Amino acid sequence: MTITEMPSVTTEDIEIYRHGDRPMIVRLIRPDGAGPFPAILDMHGGCWNNGGPGECGVRGEVFARAGMASAALDFRQATDIYPSSLEDINYALRWLKAHAGELRLDPGRIAILGQSSGGHLAMLAAMRPDDPRYAALPLEAPNVDAKVRCVGMMWPVINPLSRYKRVMGLRAAGDPPAWVADLPERHDTYWVTEDNMEEGNPMLALERGEAVETLPAIWFQGTPDPVHDYRDLESPLDLNEPERFAENYRKAGGAIEIVHVEQGNRSDPALLGPLVEFFQKHLA
Repeated sequence: MTITEMPSVTTEDIEIYRHGDRPMIVRLIRPDGAGPFPAILDMHGGCWNNGGPGECGVRGEVFARAGMASAALDFRQATDIYPSSLEDINYALRWLKAHAGELRLDPGRIAILGQSSGGHLAMLAAMRPDDPRYAALPLEAPNVDAKVRCVGMMWPVINPLSRYKRVMGLRAAGDPPAWVADLPERHDTYWVTEDNMEEGNPMLALERGEAVETLPAIWFQGTPDPVHDYRDLESPLDLNEPERFAENYRKAGGAIEIVHVEQGNRSDPALLGPLVEFFQKHLA
C-alpha cells in the first residue's frame, strides 16, 4: 500500500485481488476528511490492450477536490481476453462497497466512468451488473452487488464491432489514416472473434432488446473525432455512434446527455465541469 499526500487529497494504491502472481490494484484518490464520500470507479483507455490507473490521475484529483473519491482500476486486458476486464470491474465494484467503511466511502453512492475502451467497459458493466460471467470472482461479502448509481463515458468505443469493421475497411482500401495504426490487431487480441465483439456490445445489446440496466449516463465527446464519432454504415439510422447510442438508450428508458468539447482540448481538466456536475447531481 503506497500513500502520497497532496493538499486536501490523498492517493492510495490498494491491492484488492490477486490473479496468480499478479496483483490487481485500485488507485484511490480521496478528499481529506471523515467522509463518507461518494466514489467513482474509473477505467483507463488503450483499446483493451494498454494503459493503467495512472491515466486516470488528473481527473481523479479534479473529482476529489469536488468532494468525490475516484478509484482507478488496474484491470486485466489484452491476451487475458474478454470478459476478463468485466470480471475485474464487477469484483472491484463489490469490493469497494464491502470495504466502504474502512475507506471512508459511501457504499450507496458508487458510480462508474471510463475513457475510450474503458468507456465501453464502464457502460457494459453498468448494464449487466448481475451477469454471472462478470460476477465470477468470489468476494468474502457474497450479498454485495455490482450495481451503480450512474455512468460516465469519455469518447467510448461503444460499438466494438462497428469500429473494427470501420478500421478494417479503411486498411483494405489502402493508405489508411495514421490513427488506424494497430487498432485491428488490438481488437483481435482482446476480442478474438467478431462474435465476441457483437455480444459484448452496449449498442447492439440495446438494439437486440436485451434486458439491461439503464442508469443516468453522460457521454463526453471530443470533436472532430473519427476514432469514436463516426457513422456505422451498416446501421439503418442516419446518426453517428454517439447519437445512435443515445437514441437507443432513451428508447430503453435511460437518460443520457452528450457533451461536446474541442478535440484538441478534450483531456484538459479545466473542461471537466460537466462530468463533475453530473456525478455531483447523481451521487448527491
